Amino acid sequence: MSACNVGNRTIFCDDNMDILSGINSDSIDLIYLDPPFNKNKKFTAPIGSSAEGASFKDIFREDDLKDEWLLTIAEDEPALFHYLSGIKGVGRPYNFAYLAYMAIRLIECRRVLKQTGSIYLHCDPTMSHYLKTTMDCIFGEDKFRNELSWKRTSSHSDAKRYASVSDRLLFYASDDAVWHTQYVSLGDVYVERDYRHRDSMGRYRVGDLTGPGLSDGESGVPWQGYDPGSNGRCWSIPKTGDYAAWIDANLIPGYTQIEGVHDRLDALSEAGLIDRTSTGYPSLKRYLAASKGVAVSDFIGDIQNVNNRSKEHVGYPTQKPLALLERIISASSNEGDIVLDPFCGCATTCIAAEKLGRTWIGIDISIKAYELVQQRLAKETASIFEGDVVVDLKTDPPKRTDRDEDYREQKYVYVISHPNYPGEYKVGIAKDWKARLNSYQTSDPERQYKMEFKMQTPWFRETERYIHDKFDNRHEWVTANKDEIINEIRGYKPA
Repeated sequence: MSACNVGNRTIFCDDNMDILSGINSDSIDLIYLDPPFNKNKKFTAPIGSSAEGASFKDIFREDDLKDEWLLTIAEDEPALFHYLSGIKGVGRPYNFAYLAYMAIRLIECRRVLKQTGSIYLHCDPTMSHYLKTTMDCIFGEDKFRNELSWKRTSSHSDAKRYASVSDRLLFYASDDAVWHTQYVSLGDVYVERDYRHRDSMGRYRVGDLTGPGLSDGESGVPWQGYDPGSNGRCWSIPKTGDYAAWIDANLIPGYTQIEGVHDRLDALSEAGLIDRTSTGYPSLKRYLAASKGVAVSDFIGDIQNVNNRSKEHVGYPTQKPLALLERIISASSNEGDIVLDPFCGCATTCIAAEKLGRTWIGIDISIKAYELVQQRLAKETASIFEGDVVVDLKTDPPKRTDRDEDYREQKYVYVISHPNYPGEYKVGIAKDWKARLNSYQTSDPERQYKMEFKMQTPWFRETERYIHDKFDNRHEWVTANKDEIINEIRGYKPA
């Protein structure tokens, strides 16, 4: 883990690929990105709105891709490269261009994200299924946590199909990532139905004091004439957790320190927390005042989209609501953590991070993002801070401080053989030679590919090009004596 080399409240106005490449590795706590959705059209803010002048092109073609992006994916992410290559024959012809554009940026996001960090990718059903597999390749299936569905608008009529009213958010994180469960209110109907009892402490519902399981010590011993074991159950009394803490803080000081099951039952009974039901069996009162609400689920239906009647509306074509970003940031980061938005647009992520006490970095191709974040900070955070919040505008990529100034990345130049191709050897480049060999083996039922040689060098591209120019080759399979190829690789030095 390294310190971030970008200061708080920084907006970069440039291609996010260049900016991401300049951020230190393993230095960001949370990334939220709301990229183009591959809609094949251009979005422009309306004249007269705060965002007037902001626009972005949601159109992708292979001519827009850089050769170095595809080379990097081929060298570093063989499984991803095979997947993207297959996409060329699936769906619309520009899907490949869009996914390659996203993939190279997501690879950089993975590099800058801490091992304990989280990433949320905002998309819609246009490409969510392709992006899910792309992120599985880059971050790993084991890091996938949720595909959130956000109801962004009310139902409307779509011709010959169900109305499209929701976006998707793909959430990836490690097991060690920060997580704070978020809650929403229970709702009047639920409260009236479930918290229908009242006493001097307010509304409450009743819940079991017993649960399934084998008795262990006092947990199966009768108390005040009630024997849980007669029904194959045992006493199940809160000792830890939110409700026990609430009891401790509001009704029974020291409750969480009481060890004995019967002692806890006595304390609950004395405090009036045990309800005698119509059957005479004791139940535990659970007060509405102690409830945090309902834990949020993977369906977000309580946050409204931004429209021209919203107070936070600035006219940006794809503006997202502050409440949505506040929920994400609250759930997956702590105060002081670094939040990065590589497609910050009208800077909603930056505003939400500021309000929640996080450090933030925004990137957008348009200078309008800088203007909007200043306007919105003055408006949205006026009640939090005295004076202006200073935002640092930068147009040049940051310089990494986690490596030497003359650092040059090293990769393996490898030589692979297969018995079906005698006298021919695959000479290529890989960041992870084991993953590259495995990618070949998976295409061969007999797994006969063999790694004959590998050498790590900062001159990997030059070395590969030299070998392919020196010897006859066919689709990167070089025809020559193996030892001669290896000796040439070992002896190569750039001019």
